[in-house]
Amino acid sequence: MRRFPLHTLLLMLVALLAFARLYYVTHRDTPAPAPGQAPTAKPVKITPPDLGPAACRGLDAVLADLLQPDAGTSWDAGTAWSDARRQLGDCPTPPAAACARGPALASRAPLVARDALPRDLLATLCERCAPQDNPCGLAVTHALQEAAKRGNPDLQEAHWSLEHAGTALGAACHELARSAVGPAAMTGTDVEAQVLALAEELSPTCARTGQLPAPLLNAAAVQQGARAPRLAQLHTGGAVEAAPIKPDQLEGPEGTLRAFDRDEQSGVKLSTAPGAEGALRLGYTPALKSLVSFRVRATGPGSLRARIPAPDGVGRQDSGGFFVDPTVCRFHGTGRWETCKPAVPLLDVDAVNVHPERPGVELKELEIIGAR
Repeated sequence: MRRFPLHTLLLMLVALLAFARLYYVTHRDTPAPAPGQAPTAKPVKITPPDLGPAACRGLDAVLADLLQPDAGTSWDAGTAWSDARRQLGDCPTPPAAACARGPALASRAPLVARDALPRDLLATLCERCAPQDNPCGLAVTHALQEAAKRGNPDLQEAHWSLEHAGTALGAACHELARSAVGPAAMTGTDVEAQVLALAEELSPTCARTGQLPAPLLNAAAVQQGARAPRLAQLHTGGAVEAAPIKPDQLEGPEGTLRAFDRDEQSGVKLSTAPGAEGALRLGYTPALKSLVSFRVRATGPGSLRARIPAPDGVGRQDSGGFFVDPTVCRFHGTGRWETCKPAVPLLDVDAVNVHPERPGVELKELEIIGAR
């Protein structure tokens, strides 16, 4: 029988021990599956999402308790509302579920109520909720939708909601422009009286905070006139040095220049034309900073409309973008000079369009007075 040298036996023993250790390390976390079962995957540790401060995590439950029908019968209601307000104060951005309690809070906290705690809690909630969840911003939108359906939303409640909309103020004012002020600034758009009432109630806040463009607001004031007189009171621009300004571009029938040659005997005959541009379009590049009055001499009735750029989604749209087109002058066409002076200056006007009311109206002279 052959004998192995001692050092060979020692090397074999070391190799065996190394193999045993390797096997142990690679198999100790995965137990062998039972006969007839597939091997199980190694469990993955899942880290729960960060739900923010503890005050935010429990806020919805606290509000739910406060809004129970019998809340306040078995404990000090004032203390509970104060505690909830302090908890909300420790929550920088309330969760969507807590923000959704806004309408229920509003119904429990009418503006005329003696107990101010629920209304104060609602104010803080509105000022902290994200724009897409903001109960005050959503309340403004709901009021505008209700008015468009000939409902009668509470004007004071809508005003309060807009004042406390916080980060949702911009979105709420854009909705006001899209669904109320924009339609009010367009010719041929039937705007409900309730919508105009909301526009008059809410526009001061949006104008004061720079969220409602002055050109759009002035256009609505001119178009609506006596139907919405409070809109004209929001104009804050000073007087400008105005003078007659000839158009930079003319689009219309042949001989259009005769309406601007200062010869009262010559003129251009117009035919009716559907659409926003009318029978004659007078373009300005750059847009007029201010347009204050018009002088028209014509034989036959018609009107002048201004084209004023509007924010995206507001008013009408053409290849140049969104715009509104208030009627800024109606002339009878007696053959004598007629003067139109809008209640407030029109701002940022890039075109004036002439719309005759019947075929064959002759425009003798047109004078547009404003400032570049």
